[in-house]
Amino acid sequence: MMTNKKYDFRERVHVWGRSSLVLAILFFLSYPLLTSLFFNIKPNGRVILEGLLAVAPIFWTVGIIEALTFGPMLGSGGAYLGFVTGNLTAMKVPAALRAMQIAEVEPNTEEGEVISTIAIAVSSIVTTVVLIIGMVLLNQLTPLLESPVLAPAFANILPALFGGLAVVFLAKNAKIAIAPIVLMLIIFLIQPSLSNAISVLIPISILFTVGVSRFLYKRGKI
Repeated sequence: MMTNKKYDFRERVHVWGRSSLVLAILFFLSYPLLTSLFFNIKPNGRVILEGLLAVAPIFWTVGIIEALTFGPMLGSGGAYLGFVTGNLTAMKVPAALRAMQIAEVEPNTEEGEVISTIAIAVSSIVTTVVLIIGMVLLNQLTPLLESPVLAPAFANILPALFGGLAVVFLAKNAKIAIAPIVLMLIIFLIQPSLSNAISVLIPISILFTVGVSRFLYKRGKI
């Protein structure tokens, strides 16, 4: 009976997850489509194609990488919810990882999947509430948010966020974590302009880290 319940839960997660992804895509496409029909404006197909060719390959690459890397970490429920609500790298993944750490559960386990799903759901709700408050109080908050005093804080939100997470994971597996850091430092020192080629550097970093991890594992270092 337990197996059937687990199987039923997994099936429900995939059914609702796939349905939500399809609905999200339809909603994303509906606004420009309805706007075009309402104002009787036909977009220039050539301009759209040129724009897609410029940015789509980058987003496809990043999307595939995120699906392969974040999926096992968040579990099926967390991954579906995270990809629908968006902002995984900056908010959803850190929230899920921190929640699993506090709950003392491991990613890619049933317990970890439940915790990550709850964390991402709460993060999405909080984000939505904050955005609503921000829109309602935009005029009152604009002078404060654009204040020179707060400018350095907003410029360092992501470094502070990932710096805090990095310390935790560096402490867990320093031998593995140092490998991609050293590789990226060498690449940026040799060619600083490559810092913008994220879609290329991420898969290179992942493959390099997997290779180093396997090398250390074969020699009993980890």
